[in-house]
Amino acid sequence: MPKYAANITMLFQEHDFLDRFDAAGKAGFQFIEYMFPYPYDAVELRAKLDQNNQTQALFNLPAGDWAGGDRGIAVQPSRQDEFREGVGKAIDYAAVLYKGVQGPKLVNVLVGKAESDEATTRKTIIGNLQYAADKLADAGLTLIVEPLNPYDVPGFYLYGTQNTLDLIEEVGRENVKLQYDFYHMQRVEGHLTQTVRENLDKIAHIQLADVPGRHQPGTGEINYPFLLAELDRLGYGGYVGLEYIPEGRTEDTLGWLKDLQK
Repeated sequence: MPKYAANITMLFQEHDFLDRFDAAGKAGFQFIEYMFPYPYDAVELRAKLDQNNQTQALFNLPAGDWAGGDRGIAVQPSRQDEFREGVGKAIDYAAVLYKGVQGPKLVNVLVGKAESDEATTRKTIIGNLQYAADKLADAGLTLIVEPLNPYDVPGFYLYGTQNTLDLIEEVGRENVKLQYDFYHMQRVEGHLTQTVRENLDKIAHIQLADVPGRHQPGTGEINYPFLLAELDRLGYGGYVGLEYIPEGRTEDTLGWLKDLQK
């Protein structure tokens, strides 16, 4: 059965960030993910996890100036040193946040928007991901690569499952896997069930939100009862991150999850 993780970057926004761990705990979440830990001290974050008996499920590599429009920097030759410094920073945080965790220890990379020609961009991203994968492997970590969609993030380098799997194959490291986000992939290509069936061995993490609107399951076109039951049937035991924008209070948007767990 999947392990459902609250993405507290998106959920419980009615609370200050550090209070979201408590809110998620009260709502029954044992697993926590978020985009970036770096504005906070790792020890402080770990204390919040421990207070609520929660496990860190996922966080991202540093992704540049998010407020300024960056969505990752792995494809940008001019920022290779910054990217590689970020890998070291993520490893330092992982050593605290994942200490004692059994099972996968995941760090996600958003590759960003290209600034150069395709040949230079490809060479840069392959080199950066190989560097990151090797450093993360030494620390017992798995690097996951996430494609987005061109409507929410115009200019992003990776759209679609196959493009990302092709990149992962080029990188050629055993600890590089796919993060598969149902929301983004529904907007790009659809065929969610078939894609999961064919590529489950390459997927290390799943995220969800409904389409359109990026709200909770049941507000849009994706048949989540079927899709999540299929994950269970296929034996997927990894994380499913709830990365949606709640319509109303987060606690009031969890009925679909309670129905699944009956």
